[in-house]
Amino acid sequence: MRLSWELVHSKQPQDVQRGIAMLQASLANSSSPLQQREKLYLLAVGFYRSREYSRSRELTDQCLEIAPDWRQALSLKKAIENRITKDGVIGIGITLITIGLIAGGIVESLVRRK
Repeated sequence: MRLSWELVHSKQPQDVQRGIAMLQASLANSSSPLQQREKLYLLAVGFYRSREYSRSRELTDQCLEIAPDWRQALSLKKAIENRITKDGVIGIGITLITIGLIAGGIVESLVRRK
């Protein structure tokens, strides 16, 4: 577990992926709900650090089914929701800028024709 923890918290993306793979392989062998909860949480952290927010949220929800009041999982879930919201706002902004540029180009080409 310690190695998995270190890997999913690493700054190196390939280490995070190794940690995720180790945890996924060992998840079926979890003998207790506490151990399963820990592994699900570490997987959620790994996916969060890999920017796979929807998968991270699913795993965090599974953790919270086992332990609804677990503060670490609740904090991670809030961070995931904030990141998803932020990415959505950025995506909307990029879309609006693109639409504005296209509309500006169309207007400019119509003005030049006259």
